[in-house]
Amino acid sequence: MGVKKIVLAYSGGLDTSVILKWLAEEYNCPVIAYAADIGQKEDWDAVREKGIATGAEKVIISDLQKEFVEDYIFPAFRANAIYEGTYLLGTSLARPIIAKEQIRIAKEEGADAVSHGATGKGNDQVRFELAYIGIDPTLKIIAPWRTWDLNSRQKLVEFAKNHEIPVPVTKEKPYSSDENLLHISFEGGMLEDPWTEPDEGMYQLTVSPEAAPDKPTYVEIEFSNGDPIGLDGEKMDPLPLFLRLNELAGTNGIGRLDLVENRFVGMKSRGVYETPGGTLLRAAHMALETITMDREVMRIRDSLVQRYADLVYNGFWFSPERELLQTTMDASQKTVNGVVRMKLYKGNCTAVGRKSVQSLYQENFATFEEDDVYDQSDATGFIRLNGLRLKINALQKSGLEGRIANYYD
Repeated sequence: MGVKKIVLAYSGGLDTSVILKWLAEEYNCPVIAYAADIGQKEDWDAVREKGIATGAEKVIISDLQKEFVEDYIFPAFRANAIYEGTYLLGTSLARPIIAKEQIRIAKEEGADAVSHGATGKGNDQVRFELAYIGIDPTLKIIAPWRTWDLNSRQKLVEFAKNHEIPVPVTKEKPYSSDENLLHISFEGGMLEDPWTEPDEGMYQLTVSPEAAPDKPTYVEIEFSNGDPIGLDGEKMDPLPLFLRLNELAGTNGIGRLDLVENRFVGMKSRGVYETPGGTLLRAAHMALETITMDREVMRIRDSLVQRYADLVYNGFWFSPERELLQTTMDASQKTVNGVVRMKLYKGNCTAVGRKSVQSLYQENFATFEEDDVYDQSDATGFIRLNGLRLKINALQKSGLEGRIANYYD
């Protein structure tokens, strides 16, 4: 395969450093190392220096934090997206934005190929490559882990040493982790045994619920068209607002998750996640929907949530079906405007107040006290009509078919 120039999704770690050198040697062409800043804690100067020292023609670091919140996190949360009932898609949402910027750089730099460091057993290879194909199918895709013979950490280290690539002399963590604005994930190593409890020292974004403050924290979140726009009466831009939600939730021990999920590639995988701000945001958003969204609209929308989440998890962000569902989800949010008061306490976040000028909840309809807007006797006919098929079914099962005919007389 003739390749003129490659853009590599690069982190500066051992894997992508080895890949950078390997690509340059294997394809004998320039390689641009590209790193996406989506909120992970990183020494970007060190990443740039290491990339150049490892042989990159150029190192490009793109700050995508604002776009990540506005164009990926918020749309998914407008849809209440959740995978298999628990996972808030922190890694799944990060891959398409990384891939999109990678392709933009490839076009700008005149590259004809893109590469990534995802292994052949995980979901990320699918997410990256479906994104590449969905945006620009003319680019060549290089997946080293599926083609080379460096299939163990020992071989990677040997390759690195032979090519004078620095290998950090640090105590190896008993798991791997991946961080962005929405979450941090942990998997592998000690976590591969689903019976092993995660070590408390592993967590980075949240305090343990036991160590959280003994006094609850209250926060009021304002929404417009399903998106958060303010906290405690102060209007805020999306990025600082989301960072503040992370801080508030993390301080109160909110957002930890330990699950075994079904990977798209066919195997089960145990992962541990911290998603503090996202957990808080989703709970508040759903609370506001209870008073602002029509019942039947909500039921139709809810019937599509799992399909939407599956598409995102499986890597189909840049697909016509995800875009179609997004349009539907966004249309359902036109009335989701108002304020929710959340109580944060020792790992729990609970809605304790919600209000909206577009609220469908009317106290004079719902009250148990005397009212002038609801005639309770109307319920008699309503119940009889809804009970008609149940009555016929009961008569049929009890062998009283003859009485059915009389029932119609």
